[in-house]
Amino acid sequence: MGYMDNHGAPERKFHAPEAGLMVTDGRLIEGYASLFGKRDQGGDVVQKGAYAASLKALAASNRRVKMLWQHDPQQPIGVWDEVREDSTGLYVKGRILTDVEKGREAAALLAAGAIDGLSIGYRTLRAEKDGKGQRLLSELELWEVSLVTFPMLAEARVAAKGDALTDIWHSVAQIFEDARRDLAAR
Repeated sequence: MGYMDNHGAPERKFHAPEAGLMVTDGRLIEGYASLFGKRDQGGDVVQKGAYAASLKALAASNRRVKMLWQHDPQQPIGVWDEVREDSTGLYVKGRILTDVEKGREAAALLAAGAIDGLSIGYRTLRAEKDGKGQRLLSELELWEVSLVTFPMLAEARVAAKGDALTDIWHSVAQIFEDARRDLAAR
């Protein structure tokens, strides 16, 4: 049975993507902020399609998901130029604004490997408990994706462009995305 949580403080999911967050030129970043079907340390599992309505509503109102530093709404550090769901999870692509002091700091910390995580800030609209002690999140109102120090998924990390594993996963993700687009065009 599902339940609704339409008020209260925003929830946050810390995640540094298994496939790696690509960092190019110290400021262009892309990767997955959330993976579908993966249980996090809090026992939550985001389901495919959980972000669809939120992303549609944001687009309809000409608004964007915010890029913040450590979930601090007073510290925007860039812009997400692309935020979308695919079969893997929530894909993000954007730019750290190095004209902003915190943006310069974030870019330097990413380059040095001192930070390695992403975290989503959202509100749960629909979820249900399963018999395994998990909360299955089926509809989320996405507010922001932050660069963070401590990710929720221990195996997740940020990788610099050129990291062989990251390049492989990025290539695989691109192949699947190209195939999806080709199929949708038919």
